[in-house]
Amino acid sequence: MRSDWSKDWPDPALATRKSFPGVSLAALKFLHLERKILFHGHEPLDTDATPTLEGESWLMHNGYAQAEGVTNLDKVPPIGALVAIGFPKLGGRTGGYARFIAICPPDWKYGVSSRQIAEAPLPRSDRTLEFDVVRGMRVRK
Repeated sequence: MRSDWSKDWPDPALATRKSFPGVSLAALKFLHLERKILFHGHEPLDTDATPTLEGESWLMHNGYAQAEGVTNLDKVPPIGALVAIGFPKLGGRTGGYARFIAICPPDWKYGVSSRQIAEAPLPRSDRTLEFDVVRGMRVRK
């Protein structure tokens, strides 16, 4: 859901705004039950601003996932893009940072082709990635 909320980050005044670009429970039910989407993302850090977070509660209690705090949605076409999502490092929590990549039609005005970036899809390194038990993550050794 694009609201352009993220264009004002990291301004702390966002937390005091009265108008919050949330997704209503009715809209969530329509998208998930009628349009059969399995996942959605939005720019604000919560699904809605209701006292009980009813939209977020409904999603979590019905097996759906979401992404909060998504940025650069203004650079993704409204239709015709495939979105690939990396896995977050959860570390015992309910959420974590993930990278979203929009694969857009070739004539889309934003972005670059992987052929335009020397290190695509990943930067080259002489050091291997190995899991560090103490740090709980992969590190270059």
